[in-house]
Amino acid sequence: MAEDRALTVRALLDAVRAEGRSTLTAPEGKVIADAYGIAVPGEELARDVDEAVAAAARFDGPVVLKIVSPDILHKTDAGGVIVGVEGATDVKAAFYKIIENAKAYNSEAKIDGIQVQQMLPPGQEVIVGAVTDPTFGKVVAFGLGGVLVEVLKDITFRLAPVSPDEAQSMLDSIKAAEILRGVRGAPPVDRWAVAEQIRRVSELVTDFPEIVEVDLNPVIATPEGAMAADIRVILTDELPKERRKYGREEILRSMKRLMQPNSVAVIGASNEQGKIGNSVMRNLIDGGFGGEIHPVNPKADDILGRKAYKSVTDVPGEVDVAVFAIPAKFVASALEEVGRKGIPNAVLIPSGFAETGEHALQDEIVEIAERHGVRLLGPNIYGYYSTWHDLCATFCTPYDVKGGVALTSQSGGIGMAILGFARSTKTGVSAIVGLGNKSDLDEDDLLTWFGEDPNTDCIAMHLEDLKDGRAFVEAARATVPKKPVVVLKAGRTAAGAKAAGSHTGALAGDDAVYEDILKQAGVIRAPGLNDMLEYARALPIMPTPQGDNVVIITGAGGSGVLLSDAVTDNGLELMEIPEDLDAAFRKFIPPFGAAGNPVDITGGEPPSTYEATIRLGLEDPRIHSLVLGYWHTIVTPPMVFAELTAKVVAEFKERGIEKPVVASLAGDVEVEEACQYLFEHGVVAYPYTTEKPVAVLGAKYRWARAAGLLGGGR
Repeated sequence: MAEDRALTVRALLDAVRAEGRSTLTAPEGKVIADAYGIAVPGEELARDVDEAVAAAARFDGPVVLKIVSPDILHKTDAGGVIVGVEGATDVKAAFYKIIENAKAYNSEAKIDGIQVQQMLPPGQEVIVGAVTDPTFGKVVAFGLGGVLVEVLKDITFRLAPVSPDEAQSMLDSIKAAEILRGVRGAPPVDRWAVAEQIRRVSELVTDFPEIVEVDLNPVIATPEGAMAADIRVILTDELPKERRKYGREEILRSMKRLMQPNSVAVIGASNEQGKIGNSVMRNLIDGGFGGEIHPVNPKADDILGRKAYKSVTDVPGEVDVAVFAIPAKFVASALEEVGRKGIPNAVLIPSGFAETGEHALQDEIVEIAERHGVRLLGPNIYGYYSTWHDLCATFCTPYDVKGGVALTSQSGGIGMAILGFARSTKTGVSAIVGLGNKSDLDEDDLLTWFGEDPNTDCIAMHLEDLKDGRAFVEAARATVPKKPVVVLKAGRTAAGAKAAGSHTGALAGDDAVYEDILKQAGVIRAPGLNDMLEYARALPIMPTPQGDNVVIITGAGGSGVLLSDAVTDNGLELMEIPEDLDAAFRKFIPPFGAAGNPVDITGGEPPSTYEATIRLGLEDPRIHSLVLGYWHTIVTPPMVFAELTAKVVAEFKERGIEKPVVASLAGDVEVEEACQYLFEHGVVAYPYTTEKPVAVLGAKYRWARAAGLLGGGR
């Protein structure tokens, strides 16, 4: 059966391409739909008005007439669709009107005839489609359909092919999901039938790479089924170039030698201060790197007290990493020597490659590296840090605070922002890696390594694009169950979205696809740079929540309101406080305070009230997370609040009770020191904001669900 349908579609596509066409006509689209079991109404092609009248008579009830022309893609725009036609007289009038409209729309259009189609019963219009995304390849789409699809843009995407469960999940991922379940007395649609349309389209585009877009718009969904009123198929001759693939073990083997090298050569090492080669050497030496450091410079005998070599081929023994600090025009010849030496990794700091239009030069070094089996980091990067190995292979400022956060950036400027943030917040890192042009090594290689690295607890990545979106998704899915992956995707606006030939293509702006696919992979997407850095800093120190019930304890009513808003905005649930718990909280708060949720203890209360209510929140197993709102008063100074909170949290941790606790501190400048103290003692706390602590808590919940540690996974 599958083989027969493939032969049918292959023969049709070959015939269309032989005619030099890239768009299928409606009758050709029906052949494909029938082959793949995509439900469409009965229809016939009428080449003249008499055939149209005869075809309409064979259908029971009114029909729809549509222009059939390979030169008219959007039939409605051309006035090429008339619905509800019944009776010979009306069929004739509609036939001539459509022909007239089509010629007025495009006088040169080749007209094959008029499609006479059985009219579908009323129902909910949805769209099912597929596009070929430059990053992720074949992507299937679903959303509200009809003529308003481009206005409402209520659409969701998944990697193709999709499983039945993934197809069903798409129905719940649009904003108007409730409509499909039935509202205001309307019955729900046949969800299985709609999901099957999605699944079958995803199979079709997976089987035939030359199908660049498919549009079923509208699909009429009813309680009895789902049928595509129109199918549009677009082909391409430009298939993407195959990227060289590396297996997981290959990646881990080369990354181990990159991140944990025993020997590093610096090509372009220099004694002259201010030179990149001098800065890299100094950082390696001053950073305490315990392996061998080999300067390479044909004009020097000694650099910074170490023997210099004329060529990297002269360096004795094995070398794990070659760091390039030479102009771009000399990189290719030096890379040949690195390849002959058998060095597995080249770190290319120089700029002057694809980012300046020198694509041929970048292609040349990639070819050399692939020929010799050398993995390339860069070019156009600041270098990299591997703190647990005391490795600082960069010309930027050194950093040696060890911790569990791995940070990567495609931009040097963002890399330095990462460094400054880490230093100012005392964030310990396992690595900071620049990716630059990503001529070879990219995010999926790093994800594969950091996912297995015992020194890394959280991975945060700034990226402007992905070379291979599917490889990234695969690496993310393998990593997310073990540790959070946070991504800041730059370029969120629609300005860069390319024009496309169908409704679905027009909606497939880069960011819309990225948003859904990253969510599908379980990645936490940060809205901005500071958010990414704060998520990375905070997530590792927070315990994983064991349930959805969030309770706010606040000393200020205003903060409580804003914290409640933030909880809702971040997709969290304020716990409905049961009567016994409400009574327990009331024992500790004044009569003019307020129990419920938020628990408002009021601002004039002493430290004992904060302590008692926090203890109760940690003690009760029905409460899963605490959000604390502190208000600076002389009665309970900031550091008193911070110390008592940290003490209580630590005490419960020793008893085996761990819950996420985040805090918002409002007050004078002393709250800044209190927040830093809380952070250092495992409580995520921020001054002057009610949004940020709850956003971090929301990110922790999203990761816990994606990792399968909490209900409602990806």
